[in-house]
Amino acid sequence: YEDIDENTRKLCEEVILNKSADGKHVERFLEFAEAVKNPPKGAAGAAAGGGGGAAQGKDAWRNGNYTERLHHGLIHGIDKFIDGDVEEARADLQVPLHVIEGPLMQGMGIIGDLFGAGKMFLPQVIKSARVMKKAVAYLTPFMEEEKRAAAIAAGEDPDQPKYNGTVLMATVKGDVHDIGKNIVGVVLGCNNFKVVDMGVMVPCDKILERAIEEKVDVIGLSGLITPSLDEMVYVAEQMKARNFKVPLMIGGATTSKRHTAVKLATKYDHGVIHVLDASRSCTVVSSVLSGEKKAYLEDITDEYTEIREEYYATLVDKKWKTLDQAQQKKPQIDPDWSKIPPAPKFTGNLMIKDHSIQEIVEYIDWTPFFQVYQLRGKYPNRDYPAIFKDERVGAEAKKLFAEAKEMLEWIVKENILQASGVVGIWPANSVGDDIEVYTSESRDTVSCKFYGLRQQLDMGESEYWCQSDFIAPKGVAPDYIAAFACTGGLGCHEQRQKFEANGDIDKAILLEALADRLAEAFAELIHLKIRTTLWGYAPDENLSLQELLKVKYQGIRPAPGYPSQPDHREKKTMWDLLDISRLSEDTLKLTESYMMLPGASVSALVFAHPEAKYFSVGQVNIDQVQAYAQRRGESGVEGTERWLGSTVLGYEKK
Repeated sequence: YEDIDENTRKLCEEVILNKSADGKHVERFLEFAEAVKNPPKGAAGAAAGGGGGAAQGKDAWRNGNYTERLHHGLIHGIDKFIDGDVEEARADLQVPLHVIEGPLMQGMGIIGDLFGAGKMFLPQVIKSARVMKKAVAYLTPFMEEEKRAAAIAAGEDPDQPKYNGTVLMATVKGDVHDIGKNIVGVVLGCNNFKVVDMGVMVPCDKILERAIEEKVDVIGLSGLITPSLDEMVYVAEQMKARNFKVPLMIGGATTSKRHTAVKLATKYDHGVIHVLDASRSCTVVSSVLSGEKKAYLEDITDEYTEIREEYYATLVDKKWKTLDQAQQKKPQIDPDWSKIPPAPKFTGNLMIKDHSIQEIVEYIDWTPFFQVYQLRGKYPNRDYPAIFKDERVGAEAKKLFAEAKEMLEWIVKENILQASGVVGIWPANSVGDDIEVYTSESRDTVSCKFYGLRQQLDMGESEYWCQSDFIAPKGVAPDYIAAFACTGGLGCHEQRQKFEANGDIDKAILLEALADRLAEAFAELIHLKIRTTLWGYAPDENLSLQELLKVKYQGIRPAPGYPSQPDHREKKTMWDLLDISRLSEDTLKLTESYMMLPGASVSALVFAHPEAKYFSVGQVNIDQVQAYAQRRGESGVEGTERWLGSTVLGYEKK
């Protein structure tokens, strides 16, 4: 809105509001439109710009002074002229630091205000951060030269840029997903906060040592998987033990306000705040560093105390089926097991190496891509491609989509990313709540066992589900199970480092987001090939992409560690069964918390029964945890309780 010149804005407002002093606004607007369409010679841009002279066309902003040009370049993400404009400012202000603290920080302040007011979107902010980074990179050699001179003259380091505060961020030990953290860093940087990003899989000791070294004002922890929640609790406990006084921010897909209130806020006394997404991060950091910090944290404490009290009240009110009762109410999806799928066309493991990215692109689900950039349309324009019609975010979504398609073409042409995976199909049968996988069709030797958890919370349901319900029981009928692991992110880390080295952080984030989409699309394609050819239980399937995304096909592909089996340790069983380390030559790996590397990777078990459906185990009680741990050969429940975490445990562990 602010980008529209005053004359054009006035003409538009008169027509939109259907109101003007003389009532001739429609005629004026039509004359204006005609002048823009067919400008008189020598007046091109005068009609559109509402002015004349040299300020014509889209580059009229180049006629401003260096402060105005720097602001415009930052706000619009234009880095074409940044070196020249920064040099002009440096020559005038003489001190490089004054360029950063003056026009550059002023420009980033405008961007922060526009983003906070909803007048700029996240993709635009990321581009602005790229321009800022390139401006600072240009000034860095000059500042380092001054530092050396100052150190020689005074025997001390010169002052650093005056930030609003310093924020340390890290993805916790065992966890590799960091795209959300990276975006938070960009948003905070645009609001003049110094961001110390420690990357992924960072142990607690290193986080706290660096926090002391950098004299940070806030620590931010990120994580995607359930075990990361316990690691965050450990960090909070260590912060208390080491007498830290800085606030702790918590974020990531697996985190929640309730978990933060119940499990984290009680471990540390100087502020623990859950941050829902990147757009909230600046508000939180600004609040804990302002004069209102005490009142803000007191409000958070009161809110979290209320959440805790409500949570503990629900524990008292919960009703449970015993594990035996829940097992007796297992669904009878196929009483005589007459619907089991046919024997697969092949059994064993198959390596898929360097699969065509071009084919994978056809299976991309674009809706989550826009959600990464916090572009969310309103119903009915919430999802792709309807999001392009949304009044608020549609135009920006189109622009971002065009950039994504352009980068995908480059990825394919230059072979930037590679996609590989491993698929396996084996004889299998259920034994109670578990699934035995056999080495051969004779089914006399068990290769491994997938352990299952059953729904147990008494919600008045007639059936209580477990993954093993989708596999025929041992001795009743021969059945099978499939699994796969795949990545679309081989080469992503290396190319991202190149982008970051050049200051192209917008491209680095876009590449990472596209690698994630390619991994999910590859999973969709592999599952399709399992159904139609590799296993071949649905050879005549002919579904559109939209039908695939709506799960109109036969069977399901739940991932180990997610709602239908929330124990991430099952991924290691699947990993060994697929022989992934050997077949992939270690290009696909598991972290100590059973997260996949590269980060843009997907794995799943594949159930083929036509009645198989997605479900969530929800919470389980102590009797099931004890039985489950015993079946796994554990001496106690501590390991299982840790890996299931507080979101799955329906009781307070000792």
